[in-house]
Amino acid sequence: MFSTLMKDIFTDEAGATAIEYGLILALIAIAITVSLQAFAGEAIAMWDNVATRVVDAING
Repeated sequence: MFSTLMKDIFTDEAGATAIEYGLILALIAIAITVSLQAFAGEAIAMWDNVATRVVDAING
């Protein structure tokens, strides 16, 4: 019985697959975070420029 249990544990690939999917998901999350951080500075600068032009247009 013990040897059958150990054999089942070592031949079961469901856990390995779950770990692989978890690692892939972590890498995707890191890539998204890095991309958003790089884009955030440009987006803030763009909206600051828009706000400045709107204020200038309102003030004449």
